[in-house]
Amino acid sequence: MRKIEAIIKPFKLDDVMRALNEIGVQGMTVTEVKGFGRQKGHTEFYRGASYEINFVPKLKIEVVVSEEITDQAVSIIETKAKTGEIGDGKIFVYPIENTVRIRTGEHGKEAA
Repeated sequence: MRKIEAIIKPFKLDDVMRALNEIGVQGMTVTEVKGFGRQKGHTEFYRGASYEINFVPKLKIEVVVSEEITDQAVSIIETKAKTGEIGDGKIFVYPIENTVRIRTGEHGKEAA
């Protein structure tokens, strides 16, 4: 099993979520995050005053998938989250040693 973590633009969530559901991804954790990379933030103006916004709002998506569909899931996230503009985000893939479903005590693939 693999954990896929993706940092994406907030307005791309629905497209990514729908496409992952179509390949059988049933669970997802979404967290509102802030950060910067090459995008470096921006300046906003409010009532005549300028403000530096150093951290840009993003969403972090976390899903656990089987090794068989990892490449497909990564490809879907990459395709659906891409705008071609700076700040589209990043995708990280981690190996998962074990999963435990707390309610039933199941371990491994049965728990995912």
